[in-house]
Amino acid sequence: MNVLITGITGYVGSRLAPRLLRDGHAVRGFSRGPGSLERDVPAVQGDAVSGAGLERALADIDVAYFLIHSMEPSANGAFNARERAAAENFARAAKAAGTQRIIYLGGLMPASGPASAHLQSRLDVERILLDATPCSVALRASIVIGARSRAFRFLVRLVERLPVLAVPAWRTHRTSPIDERDMIELLARAATSEHVCGQSLDVGGPEIVSYGELIDRIADHMLLHRPTIGFKRLTVTPIASRVAAVIAGEEHELIGALMESLGEDLLVSDNRAAELLGVRLHSLDSAIAHALREWEATEPLAAR
Repeated sequence: MNVLITGITGYVGSRLAPRLLRDGHAVRGFSRGPGSLERDVPAVQGDAVSGAGLERALADIDVAYFLIHSMEPSANGAFNARERAAAENFARAAKAAGTQRIIYLGGLMPASGPASAHLQSRLDVERILLDATPCSVALRASIVIGARSRAFRFLVRLVERLPVLAVPAWRTHRTSPIDERDMIELLARAATSEHVCGQSLDVGGPEIVSYGELIDRIADHMLLHRPTIGFKRLTVTPIASRVAAVIAGEEHELIGALMESLGEDLLVSDNRAAELLGVRLHSLDSAIAHALREWEATEPLAAR
C-alpha cells in the first residue's frame, strides 16, 4: 500500500516509518521541515495548518497517519485553533485524494469527558478525521514509555534532577502507560486490519498505576532513592508547570498541557485494541527498562 506519515520527523513518525517499510509498504513523509529521517522515504514539505503541500502529499495514498500536534509555542494563534485547522485541511485533502483510511493517535479521555483544553483538542481532531473517511481509526493512548517520548523524558528528568520529589495532588491519579514497541505495532497493524475500521479505540499497557507509582518505578530502574513528598492541596498552576519545565529542560507549553491532563484518571475503558490487532503487550517494567537502555545507548543519564 501507499502510506503517508505526517510528522515523520517527530517521535512516533520516525519510529513508525521503518516498521511500515518492513511490511513492504511504500512510505511517504510529510513535515514542515525538509527531508526525512529514513533514507528510503521520500518526503513532502508543507504545513497542514495552512494546507500547503497536502494535495501533493496525499496523491495516490491509501492510508494516511495523522501524527501532528501543535503544543509548541507559535505566533499563529492558540494551539487548539491550529490543531483544528490542520485536521480540517487534512480531512478535505484526504477526501479529495480518495484516501481510504486515516489513522490518528490521540489521547485517553477521563470517564467524565475531556478535563483540559489539551484533551478537548485531541477529541475535536479525532472527530474531524473519523468523519473524513468511513474506515478511519483513532487510537487513544496515555503516556508512551520510550527513550524519545517527551512525557517519559519529563518524568525521568524530574527523578534525575530532584533529590526530593514534591509531587502535587495528581500523583494519586491513575493511567495505563504503554510500551513504545507496542504502540508502534498497534499503529502499524491498524493500517490493514478490517477489525478496527471506523473505530475509536483506547490503548494502554497491561498495568494500571498512579503517576506517583510510575515515578517510583522509574526511580527504581534508575537505581535511585528519591523521597517523595505528596501535597494534597497543591494542584497544577502556571508557576508549578513553569518550574517543572525548567527542571526538565522542556518547553512550558508542552509541560503545562501535560500537567493539566493529569487532573483525573486516564484509564482504558475497553482494551480490545490489542486483541483485535493481535499485539501481545509488554509489562511496565519491561517498557521502562527498554526505554532507559535505549536512552543510555546514545545519551548518558547523570543519575546512573
